[in-house]
Amino acid sequence: MAEASAPETPASAVPEAPKPPGVKTRLPFQRACNEKNEKGKLCSGHLKRWYAADAGLKRQHGEDLSRCEHCHTIYKPAPGFEQRSGTLQF
Repeated sequence: MAEASAPETPASAVPEAPKPPGVKTRLPFQRACNEKNEKGKLCSGHLKRWYAADAGLKRQHGEDLSRCEHCHTIYKPAPGFEQRSGTLQF
């Protein structure tokens, strides 16, 4: 009796592991993500301050990190740009 072998799955059908989010430098006054997806469309997710970053990431890139709410790309602050967050004083 001949045993039926299991059908082989092509390599393209095997799901790939998700790649870790990239680290980019934020532009001055940038509020939306400019990362493109696999189709070439902009993410345009809101950049939010990321307080939950692990210690290794904060040690490597600094304390003031932002993260996109959709694609989770991490943004470092713009070099030489002063943050305007905080209470305005009149």
